[in-house]
Amino acid sequence: MSWTQPADLNLQLLKLWERGDLLASIVTGTPLFPRRLMLKTPTSAEMTDKFDEVRNWSREVRASDYRIVMRDFRHRVLGANAVPEEAWIDTLEDALKLIGKLQESLRFIALVDATREHQPQLLAWLARRPLRALELSTEWSRLLAIVAWLRANPRPDVYLRQLDIAGVHTKFIEAHRAVLAECLDLVLPPEAVNMTASGLNAFALRYGFRDKPLRVRFRLFDSTRAMGDPAPAQDITLDAGSFSRLDLGLSRVFVTENEINFLSFPLTERSMVIFGAGYGFEMLAQAEWLTGIPVYYWGDIDTHGFAILDQLRARLKHVESFLMDRATLMAFESQWGDERAQTLRDLPRLRPEEKALYDDLRDNRIRQGLRLEQERIGFSWVEGTLAALD
Repeated sequence: MSWTQPADLNLQLLKLWERGDLLASIVTGTPLFPRRLMLKTPTSAEMTDKFDEVRNWSREVRASDYRIVMRDFRHRVLGANAVPEEAWIDTLEDALKLIGKLQESLRFIALVDATREHQPQLLAWLARRPLRALELSTEWSRLLAIVAWLRANPRPDVYLRQLDIAGVHTKFIEAHRAVLAECLDLVLPPEAVNMTASGLNAFALRYGFRDKPLRVRFRLFDSTRAMGDPAPAQDITLDAGSFSRLDLGLSRVFVTENEINFLSFPLTERSMVIFGAGYGFEMLAQAEWLTGIPVYYWGDIDTHGFAILDQLRARLKHVESFLMDRATLMAFESQWGDERAQTLRDLPRLRPEEKALYDDLRDNRIRQGLRLEQERIGFSWVEGTLAALD
């Protein structure tokens, strides 16, 4: 039978709960009840031909906790009868009881009351994300305290560790950055939010906290003149700001992704090698002096290697690839490996030769999932390519 059962009526209310409509109405005051539910009833033919089944169905529906409106019908043998025609739920409380959510709703009401008292601007967030708020019910008072602190101290220029709020520590804030960002964007004035900083990793920058300084790790060949140390190839780490102020008179810079290649790189006179360590080159953004000298990027010959090259060129348009060419790939066929998860997007900043090789790799024209890791290239090949640059 396809007639609506009491369990089907419960599911209709449960869907309202899962969409957040029932809890949202507590915040907005939007009346949802009395509410007529969808009730699929027997047809006239079914009431005549399946009278016993219809009678049992009618009994079950009328025994439910819904308000049932009946209609009369006449059976050709048994005469006048009545069957359910409409099912209604009259109050929000009735609906919550029927689906077993009354206690959860009481917890949510407590959240609404606390928010209305302390941060009424966040009522709109509660109406939009009521189920998420309910998940955070045990943490909500601390989240409100953080919001209140930042309203009183916009763009504080301190580390998260320095917030002195009862029950709040750095890891708590970091674990709840997503919801805090949604709330802070609602309550803080526009001048207190750096709209150019987005994403969880930019939380500190967006709301004016101090963040861990970006660091650049590099090696120099001509270190006696550049850094005042007699060591022939220093391994140096500087914060990004200090790195941006270097004036070394270099002739070229290399960026490589592999730490051993970084440590063993055969630097030439007046050169630097930077340890790139994968996607992301924010640490180089302030170093405007890099735009005035040749920069070479050395990554794996695979789709991700070219994607990283493309990303670096977004900051430094003049970057050239190093040992990421077809000749190097074919020279070390015995060292080929597998790239398990290829990137397939278009890379608009690749040079024509690079794009042709990238297309061959992502389309698996040479071999399925082909990859040549940079550390598998023979060291004499590396030295020979460097000599050719000179």
